[in-house]
Amino acid sequence: MKQPATQDWQNGGFGIYVHWPFCQAKCPYCDFNSHVAQHIDHARWTRAYLTELERMRAMTGARVVQSVFFGGGTPSLMPPEMVAALLERISALWPQANDCEVTLEANPTSAESTRFHGFRDAGVNRVSIGIQALNDDDLRRLGRLHSAAEAIKAFDMARTIFPRASFDLIYARQHQCLASWRAELAEALQIEAGHLSLYQLTIEDGTAFGDRYQRGKLGGLPDDENAADMYMLTQEMCGAAGLPAYEVSNHARDGHEGRHNLVYWRYGDYLGVGPGAHGRLTADGHRWARHSIRMPGAWLEQIEKSGSGENPPQPLPAAEQAAEYLMMSLRLQEGSSQRRYEALARKPLDAAKIADLQESGHLWLRGDRIGTTDAGRAVLNAVLRQLL
Repeated sequence: MKQPATQDWQNGGFGIYVHWPFCQAKCPYCDFNSHVAQHIDHARWTRAYLTELERMRAMTGARVVQSVFFGGGTPSLMPPEMVAALLERISALWPQANDCEVTLEANPTSAESTRFHGFRDAGVNRVSIGIQALNDDDLRRLGRLHSAAEAIKAFDMARTIFPRASFDLIYARQHQCLASWRAELAEALQIEAGHLSLYQLTIEDGTAFGDRYQRGKLGGLPDDENAADMYMLTQEMCGAAGLPAYEVSNHARDGHEGRHNLVYWRYGDYLGVGPGAHGRLTADGHRWARHSIRMPGAWLEQIEKSGSGENPPQPLPAAEQAAEYLMMSLRLQEGSSQRRYEALARKPLDAAKIADLQESGHLWLRGDRIGTTDAGRAVLNAVLRQLL
């Protein structure tokens, strides 16, 4: 039976994202909604998050939560008691899947690592650690506050405390060549993580790196060809080590895939709780794009004043939903369902364009499903432009 478009979100599931907007320092490459604050009233912030969760429960109904993700910012700066209070309220408001994944992003500084036991006791069962580089010179250039040795020590501690642990690295960094990335990635693979997130450095407007780049002060960046070679090397080495790419930048052993991000990539519904957090929610026969007030102080004050930290939601037209689904799902190794796209868009994908992309080696076709090859994922935006 054909599923109504208003129930499409069930193909991807339902998750909750909690955004903690504070960091010890702002990394020069980061364009996330993160801020440095001298004093944080944690009791006041806890009340605000709980108010938002209560309000959002009224919109969602009793749907099953598959995942909760604490992102930021630096959520490992949150008191474990605060994380426990939020998770306790979430479990009281929504039924949870038996294998509900609860992830918290962490930095590997010694101060934050000492909180790991508290986060586990609060209900966190997966941590994602932002290591970013395995040599101290590059860590300093990236504005990180930890050393490589401290990062490895923190990860070793994390995987003895939590059932699942992941870490991030950035490649195509300043003064990095293919050989140095090969050596660094080999070192990372020896750590035997079940999940790795490996991101190519991008220079974003509005960041310190972006400002330097505009002034011609950010030298040593690999050119596009070298960066592409690093991407292909990453696919080759991770695949050989048993951590194939299940998504453009994410690699995992079987069963260690990040379930929360799969909700995004499979175009499920998710709540975004916290300053600047975004969400997608199907309610009242429509799918809504939801986004919260960006500045932390304004978000907090608006909740205390009106009981809501969100801006007015926007209904997503059918064509936009279909485009979002394709943009997200083609990042995945499992690809996209043409029938699902057609139900959202109310028209099929162009068979001739699919055939052209197959012939060029950028797309595969297996029954109802299409997906990008390694070469296609390397130029995903170009593939999407042709399909859409």
